[in-house]
Amino acid sequence: MPAPDLSLDVLRSRRGPLDAIFAPSSVAVIGATDDPDSVGRTLLWNLVSNPFGGTVYPVNPRRSSVLGIRCYPDVASLPERIDLAVIATPALTVPGVVRQCVAAGIPGAIIITAGFKEVGFAGAKLENEVLEEARKGGMRIIGPNCLGVMNPVTGLNATFAGAMARPGNVGFLSQSGALCTSVLDWSFRENVGFSAFVSVGSMADVGWGDLIDYLGGDPRTKSIVIYMESVGEARSFISAAREVALTKPIIVIKAGRTEAAAKAASSHTGALTGSDEVLDAAFRRCGVLRVNSIADLFHMAEVLSSQPRPKGPNLTIVTNAGGPAVLAADALVANGGQVAELAPETVEALDEFLPRAWSHGNPIDILGDADPERFEHALRVAAEDPNSDGLLAILTPQAMTDPTQTAERLKAVAVGRKKPILASWMGGPDIAAGESILQHSGVPNFLFPDTAARVFASMWQNSSNLELLYETPDLPAEPGVIDHESAERLLEGIRDSGRTLLTEFESKQLLSFYRIPTVQTRLAQDEAAAIEAAGAIGYPVAVKLNSTTVTHKADVGGVELNLRSADEVRAAFERIRESVSRKSGPAAFEGVTVQEMARLDGYELIMGSSIDSQFGPVLLFGAGGTLVEVLEDRALALPPLTTTLARRAMEQTRIHRALHGVRGRPPVDLRALEHLFVRFSQLIVEQPWISELDINPLLASHERLLALDARVVLFPPGTPAEQLSRPVIRPYPAQYVGEWQTRDGQRIRIRPIRPEDEPLLVGFHESLSIGTVYSRYFQAMKLTQRIAHQRLTRICFIDYSREMALVAEPVDPPGSGRSRIMGVGRLTRIPGDGTAEFALLIADEYQHLGLGSELLRRLLEIGRKEGIREVRADILAENLLMQRIARREGFELQYNTDGPVLTAKLMLEPAAADGPANA
Repeated sequence: MPAPDLSLDVLRSRRGPLDAIFAPSSVAVIGATDDPDSVGRTLLWNLVSNPFGGTVYPVNPRRSSVLGIRCYPDVASLPERIDLAVIATPALTVPGVVRQCVAAGIPGAIIITAGFKEVGFAGAKLENEVLEEARKGGMRIIGPNCLGVMNPVTGLNATFAGAMARPGNVGFLSQSGALCTSVLDWSFRENVGFSAFVSVGSMADVGWGDLIDYLGGDPRTKSIVIYMESVGEARSFISAAREVALTKPIIVIKAGRTEAAAKAASSHTGALTGSDEVLDAAFRRCGVLRVNSIADLFHMAEVLSSQPRPKGPNLTIVTNAGGPAVLAADALVANGGQVAELAPETVEALDEFLPRAWSHGNPIDILGDADPERFEHALRVAAEDPNSDGLLAILTPQAMTDPTQTAERLKAVAVGRKKPILASWMGGPDIAAGESILQHSGVPNFLFPDTAARVFASMWQNSSNLELLYETPDLPAEPGVIDHESAERLLEGIRDSGRTLLTEFESKQLLSFYRIPTVQTRLAQDEAAAIEAAGAIGYPVAVKLNSTTVTHKADVGGVELNLRSADEVRAAFERIRESVSRKSGPAAFEGVTVQEMARLDGYELIMGSSIDSQFGPVLLFGAGGTLVEVLEDRALALPPLTTTLARRAMEQTRIHRALHGVRGRPPVDLRALEHLFVRFSQLIVEQPWISELDINPLLASHERLLALDARVVLFPPGTPAEQLSRPVIRPYPAQYVGEWQTRDGQRIRIRPIRPEDEPLLVGFHESLSIGTVYSRYFQAMKLTQRIAHQRLTRICFIDYSREMALVAEPVDPPGSGRSRIMGVGRLTRIPGDGTAEFALLIADEYQHLGLGSELLRRLLEIGRKEGIREVRADILAENLLMQRIARREGFELQYNTDGPVLTAKLMLEPAAADGPANA
């Protein structure tokens, strides 16, 4: 395949929403000056001394020329339309400058100036004024308070840095301008090149999500590395990262792990940081790899962009020195990797040519007198070992060692391998030539072998995370099984009463509506009712305080357990009333609940949810009971969950290992526990008035799962809708589920696609004729390609904020009763410009029934509700049926002169302001 044409004209022809910033044809430097050592002078000099193929105009009302270049008094007097304004004027003048730029039709700006939200309330107010002006003209802004932007591919240097970055394939984004200059200096020593080098500043407008989207579509960018101090718009970041991380690694170093560092980051950027533990959960959910050092940031970028991801944790180490290999093995295991066990055939093959004293295990020590030929032979055998997922070659310079020739041999071994191959050439000047060979051959080399081993373990962590994220989950519960209406009525009644705390009885009612089993519970207002309830349930029983004001019953003596008679129940009732009245006042006692005393023959777990300031509702799973805060055995996850995601969260806890059964105990039904966790996440997503929810303990045994206690807290009545619980990952859009009848009377359910639909899509594609496939894909795509898991995950695991795929299935499946997919319609948003593309694919036996027209009609209605302004599609000239469908919906069809394809376009009117739920 020929290399893509990456000329400036090609880059500019892409014309995405940020191309005015990254590939401008003309730049205005507003605040340009001749003053020595000023930002305005440095900006202008960097732009004119690094030709990017465009024109630079200084703007300053007090200068007639700057650096010998004619200077203009204001933006309005510039002789041509400008793509990019670089603003370096005092903060108070910036809103007026942006107003001028918008009036002149400038689409992009970089605001270098500081003095905005990072300095406090007055600065934040000024920043909002800037944004208001920019949005009037759709202008996109990098900054303020930033170093600027470099595009080493074109030569654009719109920064006040002291040097221009080398071109390469790493997209570097940083929230710290000072760090940018340090990384730039480091990159020259390490010969690291960049496809983009961006100081984002305080991200008033363009944020992480915009930049990840842009670099994700940039053919020169192979990996994206980020220095982050605050997340900014969390939903935008998660959405973009989920989309891009599958094809390009995203590596982040996040400042603020400790409380002191978090305060410093907040002071620096003017943004609030959320829980670091929650951030880790968010990174796992979108496939982002987090590292802890600047060096690892670029190590991982290099390795993940040049080497295949490992399929397992097992590393094989080939070395000519035992000590460094042992250090590498220790680092590997400490970071979650494993030392591969050599297969018997591998040991036999090595025995044939290695000296008798070789290690006969992994690490494979081929001894200090190893020449390049022995190295190569051992590396080839080790690379073929079926138990190995990657290879690390360690060379130490000894008397008989030839680092240069050995590097050439390793280069030959690495060609075409589907396993990652890393190297550690240790030493000084003698290994320089070998290092250069490895670098230019794409084999990452590390000065120390333990670093290489740690990098491999991180590669596996990233690979495993992505694989598990897109593992096909089990089907969710049928919609009719969840009693949404009763749950909403219950919570609405509590809000109407002015309360925020549910009683334990109400909390268990809420759980039961979502099929989360609870211990049998009855309300009792007096002693007689309590005794009657105990008799009906059967002894032993528990008696607990029922109160709308007390949060933790045990703290006020509100729990009595293991009561075995009516007398004990009567006495317990009186003790609870007396204790609660004394500690919290008589009004806090509102009767008791009488509950089945469940046998504690299982494990006490906790499931919970609370609100994070950045990521919205966050789920918790772990070891429960009274020692939950002491044990701190927990994992966090972001809703909504699938069974795969639920399993992945639970596997992070120590208690999960016990749930498989220990010391003769039978295992817990983990599949049922996963489904329960999914329903719990559904409850959190669908009931946005819930601020906190804890099930503690959740009893898990071989026989059953049972919520023994629950606590639910709501947001205060009158809380604005925008402040309620809003998942950072958009949940399943159930509002787009509906029924329809075909022309021949078949009842069809049309609904958004789900990750669980992958098996159904396999059957759907197996039913398609060659002609139908060609009409949709413009080529005869093979069935094996169409049903490959990696491809289907991109179709089923969609971000509903970015695209909507509707599937049609019969309401009453014929024959076996198994559902089948009859057709698929997809509306894919193009990031940043308000347009979307649609595509339809209908199974042959369901064509000519009006299904394609109905899917398109529904997609267009969704587009209106989702704020899409224009919908497009490419249609084969010979696909007359699709052309008729498009024309009926009002599309204009245009013939292309360069191929047998028509372009269909339709402008959409906005829908009524009743936007999608949880949008």
